[in-house]
Amino acid sequence: MPYWRNWNAPPFRTVMNIPTQLLFPWISIPERRLTLMRLRRSFLFRITQVPCCEAQEPKESPPPSKTSAAAQLDELMAHLTEMQAKVAVRADAGKKHLPDKQDHKASLDSMLGGLEQELQDLGIATVPKGHCASCQKPIAGKVIHALGQSWHPEHFVCTHCKEEIGSSPFFERSGLAYCPNDYHQLFSPRCAYCAAPILDKVLTAMNQTWHPEHFFCSHCGEVFGAEGFHEKDKKPYCQKDFLAMFSPKCGGCNRPVLENYLSAMDTVWHPECFVCGDCFTSFSTGSFFELDGRPFCELHYHHRRGTLCHGCGQPITGRCISAMGYKFHPEHFVCAFCLTQLSKGIFREQNDKTYCQPCFNKLFPL
Repeated sequence: MPYWRNWNAPPFRTVMNIPTQLLFPWISIPERRLTLMRLRRSFLFRITQVPCCEAQEPKESPPPSKTSAAAQLDELMAHLTEMQAKVAVRADAGKKHLPDKQDHKASLDSMLGGLEQELQDLGIATVPKGHCASCQKPIAGKVIHALGQSWHPEHFVCTHCKEEIGSSPFFERSGLAYCPNDYHQLFSPRCAYCAAPILDKVLTAMNQTWHPEHFFCSHCGEVFGAEGFHEKDKKPYCQKDFLAMFSPKCGGCNRPVLENYLSAMDTVWHPECFVCGDCFTSFSTGSFFELDGRPFCELHYHHRRGTLCHGCGQPITGRCISAMGYKFHPEHFVCAFCLTQLSKGIFREQNDKTYCQPCFNKLFPL
């Protein structure tokens, strides 16, 4: 056994205090009810000098007797050696069979609970910071206060994905905690255009929710301004495209009719566009004639139909006489020389003019 020799001792007596600090991590020895991860010896040497009355010659000092603390230290060192051998064997076995996450969690909870009890058995007082709302066990280390309760950091997890939240931001719904990603996926309103969750500003229109940048005209793709939008078949349109695509069109100019209009021939017209198709004059009397889907005044209607009197140039509305490819009022079908009405329908033609037989014989003898 080693012993101490005091060489050249000064006129002071040297006293060595050796307090021993034992660190207790996470390895359990059930038969000793002692929790250790690796027993480490940490010696703090404090050397004090105490004045002596007289100097002494160097001499061999007898071996110091073992104190109760030294005896306990030797006993613990022996247990440490034995325990390190067991840990090495368990580590090799653990490489062959890795416990799953749930087994590890259960083992950790058991070790934490056992550590607290063993510390109490050793006379070390522990002051719990509350009971975990998840495992219902006392909290001795870090604590998270959330939802009006206390939690072990590893037990404060997202209700949906079970990932640890810890001190990260979270959302609460119905008294449950959710990580931001799961909360938005599960509960945030979704855009009617892209179907993605809306995380910031939300626009509500047509009984749906939208990202503001995704609420635009279905035809031109422009975002709506202060003029608002129009809805057709559950789709939004800007005013310009809505009027161009869906408002009634004028029968004359084919542009949208927005305000005052006339209804005629099963369509609508701007008042300034409802005119004769040939002379473009408005119908002051309120009457018009329709031909091929277009309105005409009486004169041009008969002109297009070939029912103007070849004699007077006016429309024929009653009886008429057809001759030389023309139509005549009966009273206007006369001899071009004597102006006698050719009522019997007997006439002679010369140079696109009609003559009665006597006048023809006089004017054009054989």
